[in-house]
Amino acid sequence: MHNNTFVRVGIFLTLILLSLFLMKYFTFSSSTEKESDNYQRNFNKNYKVFAIELPEHTDFCSENVPMDMMDIKERFDRELLVNSYWQSQTLLFFKRANKFFPIIEPILKEKGVPDDFKYIALIESGLTKVVSPAGAAGYWHFLKKTAQQYGLEVNDEIDERYNLEKSTVAFCDYILEAREKFNNWTLAAASYNMGMAGLQKQIDRQKVFSYYDLLLNEETGRYAFRIIAVKEILSNPQKYGFHFRPKDLYQPFEFTVVKVNYPINDLVGFAQKNGINYKILKELNPWMRQSYLHNQKGKSYQVKIASKGLYSISQPGDSI
Repeated sequence: MHNNTFVRVGIFLTLILLSLFLMKYFTFSSSTEKESDNYQRNFNKNYKVFAIELPEHTDFCSENVPMDMMDIKERFDRELLVNSYWQSQTLLFFKRANKFFPIIEPILKEKGVPDDFKYIALIESGLTKVVSPAGAAGYWHFLKKTAQQYGLEVNDEIDERYNLEKSTVAFCDYILEAREKFNNWTLAAASYNMGMAGLQKQIDRQKVFSYYDLLLNEETGRYAFRIIAVKEILSNPQKYGFHFRPKDLYQPFEFTVVKVNYPINDLVGFAQKNGINYKILKELNPWMRQSYLHNQKGKSYQVKIASKGLYSISQPGDSI
């Protein structure tokens, strides 16, 4: 009799515990689902990715981009999307362009190269000192052999691919030669990516004379569209969601130029004599690849010296 009572009590308690567990489980499950639903609604409300309204007409160096062709429109759309939504990289383009374009633009104008070509420096190097896997270096990403062909000094001590003024002149010389060869600025730009001989081979093989009619390798096939997309975004920042103040942009260096036609055994000492530190000397003159300038032939170099008062030389014991 007592045993049956204990059994019934045990079953009763078990059922109560099971009921409480199930109630808690379903209440928790319902609460979790509600929280998840709220999260998704907030996400949908606050995070939005928009397709980009393509411009009806666009050009490169006044040469029309045939936006009425479906494949051309899609290829341009791709580069516009990539550069619009890679916000950090493109915002850095705005910042660095403000620093370096004032040096590049007058050289292009003086050499008779259209202003649109300045955007190649952005898509090639981002206006940084990065080196490509193929060994292209400097702001315009010249290969060593090509750089030397167009008059730049490249060796262990000097690498004028990092001299913005000289490398821009060399770039202009290349583009003008390519323009003469292809009679077209867009093809000249494409040749900078794959070489004049390589591009001419494809023109002869495919028997077409427009960049937009050529079937090219992936990189060169995207090249002109990347330039035009960056041009479009930098020309219309707010249209593509970029907002900044003048103070947010990087400012050009203020400097004077010292003519050097003699050896410098210690660039640290040379920098300090001119009122700056070694770091700033190399920042302004990245073409000097060592801590010295042997210059045994007495060649004349233009060395930039930051304007006095902009940078100080710390002394031992100075607080950081």
